Amino acid sequence: MATVGYPKLAVKAILARLSITIAVVITLAGNSSPQAAPPEAVAQYIDHDLSLDASKLANEWKLATPVVFASDWQGRNPDPGRETQVRLLWSSRFLYLRFDCRYRDIFVFEDSEANGRRDHLWDRDVAEVFLQPDPSRLHFYKEFEVSPNGLWIDLDIFPGGIADLNSGLKRSVILDKKQKTWIAEISIPFAALTPQFDPTKIWRTNFYRVEGSKEPRAYMAWSATNTPEPNFHVPQLFGVLKFNK
Repeated sequence: MATVGYPKLAVKAILARLSITIAVVITLAGNSSPQAAPPEAVAQYIDHDLSLDASKLANEWKLATPVVFASDWQGRNPDPGRETQVRLLWSSRFLYLRFDCRYRDIFVFEDSEANGRRDHLWDRDVAEVFLQPDPSRLHFYKEFEVSPNGLWIDLDIFPGGIADLNSGLKRSVILDKKQKTWIAEISIPFAALTPQFDPTKIWRTNFYRVEGSKEPRAYMAWSATNTPEPNFHVPQLFGVLKFNK
């Protein structure tokens, strides 16, 4: 969850509302010409639940076409050494994501709650996905983050506040220091995302990476948010997520 400096959760709600307002103004002011079509990601259907194991690419993942990004939040300065590939699968009960991340340096928290949850995880290296099941509710969406050492956080984002989602997220993470890659697989119950999942409906989404121990850190986005300073909370510029069966 990015704005530069990442505020504490207690005041994050106020700053999130402010950052959304600023982002809307900036976007409208800087985009008098028609915008390009948003990028599209596709989640591929599987007819069974998937056991997570980041140490190998299960055959199911090979069904999914990855989306790839290596540029910053403005769509500039591509860095192949920090490239991210994201694959998506879905079953009747779960949405699955696999992040394949190249890295230059690793900066992580060593402490967490007993279940691996870590508040302020965005202050260290993370891969993130924002999911918006109902695009008609622009400022309502879910945020999920996972770190190279397997810590995680999930958040419910809405006007006027931010809350822990308690989604039931599960994850498997592996770090390969020799290859300078880390891989995270996560599963999210659809029941935590939407009251009634309909695979014919189009969702909105965005994928992000944050890396670095001090500013300027690397803030990378699949669909560029185009803000002057790093800010991932620009839902009007999310990409499209479709469910293929």
